[in-house]
Amino acid sequence: MANKKKDEVESSESKRVPTGIPGFDEICEGGLLRNRTYLLSGTSGAGKTIFGLQYLYNGITKYGENAIYIATEERPEQVRETVKEFGWDFEALEDEGKLAILDACSTKIGVPSHEKYVDVRPFDMRSMMDQVIAMQEDIDAKRAFVDGTTSIGFYLQDPAKIRVELLKLSTTLEILGLTSLMTCEVVDPGATSRFGVETFVTEGTIMMYNNRADAVRVRSIEIYKMRGSNHSQSIHPYDITPDGIVVHPHEEVYTA
Repeated sequence: MANKKKDEVESSESKRVPTGIPGFDEICEGGLLRNRTYLLSGTSGAGKTIFGLQYLYNGITKYGENAIYIATEERPEQVRETVKEFGWDFEALEDEGKLAILDACSTKIGVPSHEKYVDVRPFDMRSMMDQVIAMQEDIDAKRAFVDGTTSIGFYLQDPAKIRVELLKLSTTLEILGLTSLMTCEVVDPGATSRFGVETFVTEGTIMMYNNRADAVRVRSIEIYKMRGSNHSQSIHPYDITPDGIVVHPHEEVYTA
C-alpha cells in the first residue's frame, strides 16, 4: 500500500512542470501540467513577459529543461538587455545550446536581423512552426514561451482565423513535447483575452492584473482556469523584485 501511494505521488509530480517562480507553484498543485499550453493574459505593465522569461530561465537553470523563446513584439537583443536586470544571462544559455530565440519581430517592422533563428516573413504560421520544429530538434527543448499572440491577432484580424492559427501553434507545441506559455495583452482589465478566442485554444488561463487602488497600483495574479488540475480560486498579490516575480500565495487581493 505504501509503495502504491509513493508511485501515485511520483506519477503526479512527473506530470507537473514547476515554474520555479516563488509562490506561484503553490497555488496550482506544484506547477503546470506537462505538454500543455497556457495563456498568460493581462494589461500593459502587469509583467507578463517577465513571468514568461522567468519560467524559461528557471526551467533551464533549476530543472535542466532547455527552452524556446518566440519574440513577436520585441527584438531579441532588447530582451537580452532587459533580463540582465534580473541577473539572467540569456546569451550564455544560448551559447551553451540550452536556449533558442526566434526573432519573429524584426521582419514585421522592416529591420534586418542577425539572429540564428529568424521568421523571414511578416507573418506566416507555417513558417513559424517550421522554425520551432527545427529549434526543438536542435536543443531538445521542453519549454516554450510565445510573446505574444496579440500581434498575431492584429495581423489576421478575423477572430475565426485567429482561433484556427493559434490552435495550430498551440497543438504543434504540445505535440513537440513543449510545455508552453503564450501572452495576450488586454485593454479591458475585466477581459480574459484580446480577440475573444485565445482562451479556447489553450489548456489554461493565468490572469495578471495591474490595477489602480486609490493612489497606487496593485499587481495581482489569478489562475482563471487550468484544465485537469485543481488550483487556487483566489486572487493573489505579487511583486516584481530585482530577482524577478514573487507571488504571495498566502495573501489575497479583494476587489469591490
